[in-house]
Amino acid sequence: MAPERMADGGAGERPEPQLRPLDSIDRDILQILHTDGRASIRAVSERVHVSRANAYARINRLIDDGVIRGFGARINHERAGQGASAYITLKIVQNGWRTVREQLRTLPGASHIALVSGDFDVLLLVHTPDNRALRELVLTRIQSIPEVLSTRTLLVFEEDDLEAEG
Repeated sequence: MAPERMADGGAGERPEPQLRPLDSIDRDILQILHTDGRASIRAVSERVHVSRANAYARINRLIDDGVIRGFGARINHERAGQGASAYITLKIVQNGWRTVREQLRTLPGASHIALVSGDFDVLLLVHTPDNRALRELVLTRIQSIPEVLSTRTLLVFEEDDLEAEG
């Protein structure tokens, strides 16, 4: 994929806020929240040795600056009824990234979408109930997107969540 296709500043998209430098306390707060997104302000403030008001203000600034994009649960997909996982590589038409991305975001089970360089253009991680649903997703939904030139499906046999284990 050519570098000029990687820029993402399409009409209607919210501009990125001005980046402010992070200090060691900000990085410590990020690590704590990465490990436990449900940590209380009190617990965070005690661990980084600042007041609760300071911790609260810092977390809000990190959210406002777009450093923290959200909070969520780490899911065991198999136990949640999504026993089939796959990485799907896509080759797409030149300059089709934004259109393809918007359509992939609506797919059931889509977990991660990345524009990449190399032999393919897009890497998509999906979780589906079974192989039949995965086949339907790839053959009917993804391959029907006009900007998608080809796909390759890589089944996931086993996975480890490397996100915080806390």
